[in-house]
Amino acid sequence: MTEESQDQNQENQENNPKEQSPKITRVSGMYEDYFLDYASYVILERAVPTLGDGMKPVQRRILHALKEMDDGRYHKVANVIGQTMKYHPHGDASIGDALVQLGQKDLLIDPQGNWGNVLTGDSAAAPRYIEARLSKFALDIIYSPKVTEWQSSYDGRGKEPVEFPVKFPLLLAQGVEGIAVGLSTKIMPHNFNELINAAIKILKNQKFDLFPDFPTGGIADFSQYNEGLRGSRVRVRARIAVRDKKTLVIEEIPFNTTTGSLIDSILKANDKGKIKIRKIEDNTAEHVEILVHLPSGVSPDKMIDALYAFTDCELSIAPLCCVIENDAPQFISVKEILRRNVGNTLDVLKAELEWELNELQEKWHFASLERIFIENKIYRDIEEAETWEEVIGNIRTGLAPHIGHLLREVTDEDITRLTEIRIKRISKFDKDKADALIEALEGDIEKVKHHLNNLVEYAIDWFKGIQKKYGAGRDRKTEIRIFEDIEATKVAMANVKLYANLDEGFIGTSLKKDTFICDCSDIDDIVVFLKNGEMIVTKVDQKTYVGKDIIHVAVWKKGDKRTTYNMIYRDGKNGASFMKRFQVTAITRDKHYDLTAGTSGSEVLHFTANPNGEAEKVMVHLRALQRLKKLKVEIDFAELAIKGRAAKGNTVTKYPVKKIEIREEGVSTLAARKIWFDDTVNRLNAEGRGRLLGSFKGEDKILEVTASGHYRLLGYDLSIHFEDDWQIIEKYDPERAISAVYFDGEKQKHFVKRFIPETPDRKELFISEHPDSQLDVVSYDLQPRIEIIFRKINGKQKDNEEVVLSDFIAIKGEKAHGNQLSRDEVRKVNALEPLDPPVEEEEEIEEDQDNNTKNENIDESADITEEDGQISLGLD
Repeated sequence: MTEESQDQNQENQENNPKEQSPKITRVSGMYEDYFLDYASYVILERAVPTLGDGMKPVQRRILHALKEMDDGRYHKVANVIGQTMKYHPHGDASIGDALVQLGQKDLLIDPQGNWGNVLTGDSAAAPRYIEARLSKFALDIIYSPKVTEWQSSYDGRGKEPVEFPVKFPLLLAQGVEGIAVGLSTKIMPHNFNELINAAIKILKNQKFDLFPDFPTGGIADFSQYNEGLRGSRVRVRARIAVRDKKTLVIEEIPFNTTTGSLIDSILKANDKGKIKIRKIEDNTAEHVEILVHLPSGVSPDKMIDALYAFTDCELSIAPLCCVIENDAPQFISVKEILRRNVGNTLDVLKAELEWELNELQEKWHFASLERIFIENKIYRDIEEAETWEEVIGNIRTGLAPHIGHLLREVTDEDITRLTEIRIKRISKFDKDKADALIEALEGDIEKVKHHLNNLVEYAIDWFKGIQKKYGAGRDRKTEIRIFEDIEATKVAMANVKLYANLDEGFIGTSLKKDTFICDCSDIDDIVVFLKNGEMIVTKVDQKTYVGKDIIHVAVWKKGDKRTTYNMIYRDGKNGASFMKRFQVTAITRDKHYDLTAGTSGSEVLHFTANPNGEAEKVMVHLRALQRLKKLKVEIDFAELAIKGRAAKGNTVTKYPVKKIEIREEGVSTLAARKIWFDDTVNRLNAEGRGRLLGSFKGEDKILEVTASGHYRLLGYDLSIHFEDDWQIIEKYDPERAISAVYFDGEKQKHFVKRFIPETPDRKELFISEHPDSQLDVVSYDLQPRIEIIFRKINGKQKDNEEVVLSDFIAIKGEKAHGNQLSRDEVRKVNALEPLDPPVEEEEEIEEDQDNNTKNENIDESADITEEDGQISLGLD
């Protein structure tokens, strides 16, 4: 538009004030309002359940549609979806998905056909092929039309419930997930019977605990559950068992996974080299069975930890309890949800009782009126009446002398009902039956009044009735256990090769033309020692410069208190030589540490890394100098105390060193390692948690005996997994016998045997192989005792008998059948406290001194320094 035309338009507007300029609407304001409306709709109408009945709108409308269709028979899911669309203003796909999810929870929907599988993740068949109806449980706890608040459907053609009067903590039983605008909810499912037990405790004002229970089973650590509030965490694990040395079987999977996704995560970890498996098989049908086949040389126990560390066999879930209350989202705890659900149950039961009481009173009122009307022949008073008003008046007059005991006034509606009584009913009127009916109604009224006056006790009985009716077969599926943290670096497979250019000072996985160092994991830390006396710890990478003249490269483990370094270095170019022993337990990654006195020109003359604290003997040869008579100095590192890496060390010689030779390989100077067993997590540890098994070194073993009648002799690696049904876990004594009483399924007799286990690293059965054989008592004590309880024979009961097993039978081979316990029929065998062992001089157990030599202690004047969150000792 030209400037002239613009000026012309402006003049026209000024001359014609009636022509107004167009109205300007700001888009930003519209966007803010529309977005808020959209967010509110998604939160309230789609994603987040209400606190009252624990349902999202689509679930509520599905159940309402099913109730309208309910005739006791199955309905095609396609028809249910169509019926629900009368109330839910969204597509059929969302309704179908919500219905399938309800059916898979096995509470409210009785499904028929292929409804998919929560274990494998298989989807349900098409809606036209599967059927559904309401479960009896749903009919009992959801529907109560007389106390339901109704609202118009979205198109005004029907009525739907605002909320169902649910009498059960359905929200916690089913669990729910939803993502809205700006918030989400994730409430875990809980066990049916545990919810009822907790509800009863709330009604009794007792304390209770409540933890989720997942339909996929598995194992869960709820130590950080924090009642499902924001910031809480749940760690879930698959249940993995060792079938044999080369096969693991996954029997249950973590919540929020499927067998398919779990297998994919295992294959992905294998491709990345985190774990090493030969193949994997999925035999899942009704129950989960995933077989993980291991290559030779791979420890099953270590592989179990690796699966937890690198795959979806262990997951961390973040619960978030968000619900709708009074048309607004609220973040409350699981326990508070249950308390309010129980309060809601009380309110609904009270409303139902009040409605029932009113119905009974109305029935009593009319039954009493009917009896008065017929007994006193008041119906004859209407024979001469000519108008309806006269009929009403005559009946009211006739009733007046007899209605003083009624609960309310007689209305015209009551009189109208009296006139509708048929002559046949009047002619067959039986006073006794009428009195019996009124008496029965009075009894029912008193019963309902009693329930109202004792509402809490009535609610407790109601919950117990629901549990008795529907609680069978609903045992907890998820085992509650406290997990021990798994360090990924300790269980990672050696999936890369480490090389080093020792002269130029490079290390990495890509230096294949240089010196091979070791196999390691791509998440390992590498410690490097240089000839100038410096040390550095860095992560594995393709190529890293650490410093010239490398003298030692190895994988470094955090907190390693066993690996000890022996070193002799020259202080400066012409200074004296010093020797030291030290450990590296805590560092700051990629920081250079000077292990010498710090003088420029210092050089390492001798260095060894000893994984178990070995201390060698060396011969130091000195250069020939005038007046120097002794040219050799023998050093035994075992006589040197282990100090901090910053310690200067002890003087070797002030004269120049020609060379150093190793005279004798060293032996460990560290004390035996104390091992504890923590039965809370069924794991070994060296931190003092649980029961002390003893001090271990060399080839020492741990004995495990299980309730199935097997034993194993195992090493004391902290990654060992023990059987869940273990009976004995002790340090193995090659001179001590296992004493066992078992029932032989083939001979139908009880036998006793004592033997010394000798088969290492293999699960060995020591009772008979018959399927009915079972272990009754097993002991590793020196003089175990048992009590024999006999069966009654011909009404006579033989007295119980005590037996000391070490006196009953001598030690024999582990394949021996043993001796028969008694010729009489044994009903039960109980273990008693063992006899005290013979008095002998007990050897004093040497205190564990991992950081000390056998004859010297760490310097008490050590400085304590903190580096990168780690505490270490710096000794001078």
